Amino acid sequence: MALRLAGAVNSQDRDVDGESPRTTWTCAFVNNMPDGAFDATERQFLGLLEAGSGEGVIEVSRYALDGVPRGEHVARRIQEEYRPVQELRTVAPDLLVVTGSNPIEPRIEDEPYWDDLEQLLRWAHENVRATLLSCLAAHAALKTFDGLERVRLDTKCTGVFAQSVDAHLITRGLEPEIHLPHSRWSTVDSGELRRAGYDIVIGSDQVGWAVALRESETSSLLLIQGHPEYEPSSLLREYHRDARRYVQHEREDLPCLPFECVAPEDWGRLEELHHAITHDRRDPELIAEYPFDEVGERAPWTWHLMAQRLYANWLAGVSTRSE
Repeated sequence: MALRLAGAVNSQDRDVDGESPRTTWTCAFVNNMPDGAFDATERQFLGLLEAGSGEGVIEVSRYALDGVPRGEHVARRIQEEYRPVQELRTVAPDLLVVTGSNPIEPRIEDEPYWDDLEQLLRWAHENVRATLLSCLAAHAALKTFDGLERVRLDTKCTGVFAQSVDAHLITRGLEPEIHLPHSRWSTVDSGELRRAGYDIVIGSDQVGWAVALRESETSSLLLIQGHPEYEPSSLLREYHRDARRYVQHEREDLPCLPFECVAPEDWGRLEELHHAITHDRRDPELIAEYPFDEVGERAPWTWHLMAQRLYANWLAGVSTRSE
């Protein structure tokens, strides 16, 4: 077992002599996702860390920011298994991973957890060797360190898109073109990132940058605007949630159909469903009759190995700097 939750005891974590293996990395994982995606997000990110760690061991401590509304189930999980983010600063980990979050406010600095997130990022900049920030957390770092503003898109960027890969240690072993999920309402201009000193290593003209980084002699900052952690059905589940809320009149904005989020043989019927609920019949029965689970099981996972390689390269870079 290459990943171990701090405080947990597992017989698989011991070698043949019964001794605990050397911990190669300590990692602080900060989960800011809303309740509906909280458990899946933990599974996805920790799964990539485990896959990327190879023969090493990552000891993970989990943290949560205040300010994200919580229901009873997730609030209990956080109380039992997570720690307040303020405790993170007592001992600096080797790695920091911060997930995205559901944007509520037009200005990122008006989000209810902004002060804690900004303080965490500034502390990590001085104390953590390698930081990986996803989606909204990446935008927060660009605002905090570089004064760059996220820009609201006219339509949601959602789907699986072709991306070009530039040669870099972080992309070693990746094909020149890969496919990667995106799901966001905002972006930061690629030109502004480059002028601020970031290397954009994965991106496209169609959807902008996906992975960018900036390194110094003592630390690295990896920003991921795409979602390599997503599972094959993640985008379809997001669409199902938004479409269900729309037909039940829980929201008035139209759901966005993610690009190429299902197998080719399922795309036509999904398009028909989308057209029906957004143009002809705003009918909950149409959503209830569509086989979302079955279609999700057939969705391709074209980015799976790429995501594992990306994390493996990131961790290998941390090992190199620590030697």
